[in-house]
Amino acid sequence: MKIVVIGCGTIGKTIVEYASKEGHSVIIIDDNKKNVEELIEKFDIMGVVGNGASLDIQEEATVKNADLVIAVTPSDEINILATMVAKKLGAPSTIARVRSPQYLKQIELMKEDLGLSMVVNPERETADEIVKMINLPSLLKSENFAKGKVNLFEILVEDGNPLIGETLISMSKKIKTKVLICAVQRSEQVIIPSGNFMIEKGDRLNITADENSVNDFLAELGLIKTPLKNIMIIGGGIIGYYLANDLANKKYRVKLIESDPKRAEELAELLPKVTIILGDGTDQELLVEEGIDKADACVALTNIDEENIIVSMYARRLKLKKVIAKVKRSSFLGMVDSLGVASLVSPKDIASSRVVSYIRALSNTKGSNVVTLYKLVNNSVEALEFYAKKKKRFFDKPLKDLSIKENCLIACIIRDGSVIIPNGNDCIKLNDSVIVVTTHQQFDDLMDAFN
Repeated sequence: MKIVVIGCGTIGKTIVEYASKEGHSVIIIDDNKKNVEELIEKFDIMGVVGNGASLDIQEEATVKNADLVIAVTPSDEINILATMVAKKLGAPSTIARVRSPQYLKQIELMKEDLGLSMVVNPERETADEIVKMINLPSLLKSENFAKGKVNLFEILVEDGNPLIGETLISMSKKIKTKVLICAVQRSEQVIIPSGNFMIEKGDRLNITADENSVNDFLAELGLIKTPLKNIMIIGGGIIGYYLANDLANKKYRVKLIESDPKRAEELAELLPKVTIILGDGTDQELLVEEGIDKADACVALTNIDEENIIVSMYARRLKLKKVIAKVKRSSFLGMVDSLGVASLVSPKDIASSRVVSYIRALSNTKGSNVVTLYKLVNNSVEALEFYAKKKKRFFDKPLKDLSIKENCLIACIIRDGSVIIPNGNDCIKLNDSVIVVTTHQQFDDLMDAFN
């Protein structure tokens, strides 16, 4: 496929990296010449320097021949205009990043009129993910598949966890709730586990379960914690606004610290149910004065990764029940894990996963589309949902009799609205939805999971 990416910031670069690695023809447009040159040198792509909303620039980039145009500049207005121009030139599919809370309702309402195939809002989706973490504080991450019927979540195995020393086979006899451990991060190692895999303290377990079984499983492990009430947010950017508004409407007590006087004043008007504090959220004295030790959760959302990490480490030392940090730089993710900051969110990764999922589905002509895609374990593992649309040689055969690729796992089967956590005797049938977890990075069809 030919893909044009307008805007080479953090999200644009991540999309370019995924798309070029998967063999698509990529052209980038950015008004920063250095950004364009760096990406051309790093990846086998073409580039045009200029305003991505300009007709002349889009014509130079041969947008009329593109299969997909993705506008992810920092400006909502440029992204919307750029996709409208691309549509007029003949691009059949367009995606725009729209961040502003003021635009979001109108854009969703006018998406069809504007010709947009998808609207991506990293800040909104990041806030949604954090809300899920706060609602179920034992979870490091939580994603939904199959229209919410299946939950894929991550937990950290800490002292006292009854799974320590259990293999997956022995765990299935000990734990009544039916779940499947589909990927494990152990230090720097990523494992797609077999039945003899033994769980150790410090493992991060990625688990699939029926949506109604998550609480039962956590209860069996003794991980149902007292609901959180007092939430402290550091940083009043767009994510901070979305998050504070959501939590306040859910009856949480929310305190938000913002360093910019003008922004703090805006937030005080926009968020009457939230206590807005003007000050430096990395200042220990201020944090103590504002009662961080009495908070149930701390969410660090400043624009500087290092500040978020330091605040989170301090909050962890105070033994808050939940600590979450926003980290933009992928190179920090592994290091932060080792520092004990358990829950991390990356807006660019959340947005990029959605776009890559759309690219996979758009480019796939083999019969089974990628319906949903999530990146796990610092982007080294993919969880993909496929429709089993056309009859395949492996249908109606027990999984134990099939040759499934190494580092690949059939994590869940959804049939007629019912969720099956599979064992070796289960089969894939026509019209099933199937969730595959794998370290392979370019699956675009269910067939790819089999030898």
